Amino acid sequence: MKTTQEIEQFVSSYIQAALWSYVDDGDEPLDLNYDKDDLAPETLASMRLDCKAFIDVNGIPKYNDAQYTDAEKAGHDFWLTRCGHGVGFWDRAELSKQDQDRLTEASNGFGNIDLYVSDDKICVM
Repeated sequence: MKTTQEIEQFVSSYIQAALWSYVDDGDEPLDLNYDKDDLAPETLASMRLDCKAFIDVNGIPKYNDAQYTDAEKAGHDFWLTRCGHGVGFWDRAELSKQDQDRLTEASNGFGNIDLYVSDDKICVM
């Protein structure tokens, strides 16, 4: 069973990766001008549900990284993998090939998400 703190670290890192990897209409990365509070309530709820579902089935892999918690790295990798950003679980040398493949397949099963800025909130397409 994962702790509430681990789940929150996973979700927070997932959101940070999402904001970092998308740009606004002016080609500025979203994370320069937006944060978690700028997500539409439906978007935040959807992200939380996806993260929780991923963790419930796959757990949180062990990275053995002193700079980030396992939950932080996994949340980041879940976003990047599911959205096909060119890096992710399959690219982590500290994970076994079996875990790389399993987590990549699981992430891909969630499908891609695209973000956009509406009038005042960040939403998913």
